[in-house]
Amino acid sequence: MACLVCGSLAFDTITDFPGRFADQILPDQVHILNVSFLVPTLRREWGGCAGNIAYTLRQLGGEPVVLAALGNDGQAYLNRFDELGIDTASVLRVADDYTAQAIIITDRDNNQITAFHPGAMQRAHEIGLPARQDMRLAIIGPDGREAMLRRARDLHAAGIPFVFDPGQGLPMFNGEELKAFIAQATWVAVNDYEARMLCDRVGQELADISRSHLAGLVVTLGDQGADVWVQGERQRVPGVTASALVDPTGCGDAFRGGLLFGLEQGWPLARCVELGNRLGALKIAHRGGQNHPIERAALSLG
Repeated sequence: MACLVCGSLAFDTITDFPGRFADQILPDQVHILNVSFLVPTLRREWGGCAGNIAYTLRQLGGEPVVLAALGNDGQAYLNRFDELGIDTASVLRVADDYTAQAIIITDRDNNQITAFHPGAMQRAHEIGLPARQDMRLAIIGPDGREAMLRRARDLHAAGIPFVFDPGQGLPMFNGEELKAFIAQATWVAVNDYEARMLCDRVGQELADISRSHLAGLVVTLGDQGADVWVQGERQRVPGVTASALVDPTGCGDAFRGGLLFGLEQGWPLARCVELGNRLGALKIAHRGGQNHPIERAALSLG
């Protein structure tokens, strides 16, 4: 069964700040904020939510189909995914723009400041769903605004269940638009900060949002695990202790790769989330969003 992964493909420029952001920012002076962080390390990684999710899902044995946009500097990304066996036939190539770029600074407490240039992602709405009969599941991750709106309409019209995972794209939408996304989705996945913003914009609490047609609402809580909301009832799925805290970039995407794999298998939502928690803990011990090796046997996946 193929899983359509909709969202961004990007290059991540990742740097580490050995101090704490909180020690450099004066709360009573944020209206004239002017800070500079010395970052002694710098590396470039494959990234973007769709890319990171597809990487994890493929390593688990899933069949991701990526629906995204790349710029004129993206051929190496396509080559990499071809080598990994990830379907890129539905990736739009934009000749007159760069691939999306994320510049990420991580401090010693694993807090992050990110600058994001969307580049080719702003044209992602120009490509529609692939003409495949084997797609039974999808996820809509952060992407261009018009692309996210189109994906939801198209997937709903095609009768393909999908996870709505707005991520950093959530602030682009008002309450009515977010309500429409939820009405078309089968599952919703957000982190705890996004959950508060979602509730504020739609004017409902998490219990009320889940008390609907949704098969489930997932709120990730970092190392504390995740809450699974089904028909107004909350279940806490405990977090997993990581072997090392190296780089949080892409942990949420690794979680979602596990979530999708479980949904593909028809598992109960809490079991899907438990696998997601394990993959998030596995990823944080490795640098970048697509460098964590996955041993299926170690995850009891056969």
